[in-house]
Amino acid sequence: MRLFDIWIDFVNLRSEEYTENSRIPSKQRFGTAEEDAYRRDLTINSLFYNINTDSVEDFTKRGISDLKSGKIVTPLPPKATFLDDPLRVLRAIRFGARFEFTLDEDLKVAAACDDVKDALAAKISRERIGTEIDLMISGNQPIKAMTYICDLTLFWIVFSLPPEFEPAISDGCERLCVSYLDTAWNLIHLLGESTFTAEQKRLTLCAALFLPLRNVTYREKKAKKIPVVNHIIRESLKRKAKDAEMVLNLHQASYKFLSLIPCLASSEDVQVVDHDWLRDLVDVPVTSRVRVLTGFLLRELKDYWHVALLISTILHPIDIKDEPSQLSKRRDLFNTVENSITKLGLEKVWDIKQLINGKDVMNALQLKGGPLVKESLDKAMAWQLAHPSGTAEECIEWLREANSKRIKLQ
Repeated sequence: MRLFDIWIDFVNLRSEEYTENSRIPSKQRFGTAEEDAYRRDLTINSLFYNINTDSVEDFTKRGISDLKSGKIVTPLPPKATFLDDPLRVLRAIRFGARFEFTLDEDLKVAAACDDVKDALAAKISRERIGTEIDLMISGNQPIKAMTYICDLTLFWIVFSLPPEFEPAISDGCERLCVSYLDTAWNLIHLLGESTFTAEQKRLTLCAALFLPLRNVTYREKKAKKIPVVNHIIRESLKRKAKDAEMVLNLHQASYKFLSLIPCLASSEDVQVVDHDWLRDLVDVPVTSRVRVLTGFLLRELKDYWHVALLISTILHPIDIKDEPSQLSKRRDLFNTVENSITKLGLEKVWDIKQLINGKDVMNALQLKGGPLVKESLDKAMAWQLAHPSGTAEECIEWLREANSKRIKLQ
């Protein structure tokens, strides 16, 4: 109801019972304040404020003390609490990380036991698990949260894999996932949080977390190979398809960036090597290839090119063992490449209007449509990127010559 222009929710004190394999209450009745307090997930979440006495009521007798000492404790024995609602394991981790509180030792033992892990996998919907992970990744301590998940051997329960995949995942891969996440998190802060929007930061951390799994694939109903990261995001966490698509695109784009970094980061005139990607589009002067390849990559990524660049700097080999120095080196590499892209005039390259359109191509090459129009437009954009001062007439003339050569070779 609305009272004095403020929305107020009225919630009954409850006491609930659950069946063994479900989180839907089998029995629900009105309870006392004490019963309601003990059915809470954590003691720090079990406090009541009595508006009549203007006082905080602590029915578990330890909510206030745990809040003061920074401890994550369950009101009832942790194993029973977790078996009652296994999602409480992830909530305990999230609150522990968020407030930088310490997980109670008994809680950690219970969270890591097989019964609780089986219950988490079987009783809790994947959407609810995904929501908790999203809150951790978007929170103020994602590294601490993921480290807890690893420490409690919950990583592959949360980020469950398909039954069959290849190649095999090496032991300790989950620690490498957290290590990449840690590097990405620290780089974001070194570069300045204003470099990335909240959504870009979230996807940066997701892409970094799953980076060690980028080459692992599975087959769905004997179909083509699908990246296992797609399964984790869409099935294990039940996140949006566009999230999975963006993370996969960032993984692919980071490898493309990685191959361009030696040219973009060098103060000398380093020529780009041949690339399987866009090989058909680099029929331009050798000195312009870096600009062309970088331009196409950024047109593909648009506003997310900074994210792909950050991921690529994580993958780029740094010949320094000291971790703080490594981070500084990666930050400097990011800034150097970013400055090179700005000097090339490509920082908003996707907004550049193409000199010629499909109708121009069809008239110039006497085409009636078809895939050759799209191919020719891509080649025209490659020429335009290689000749930033070129005109539409010059582009069409070049396209005619290139088409004549193609016909002669057939």
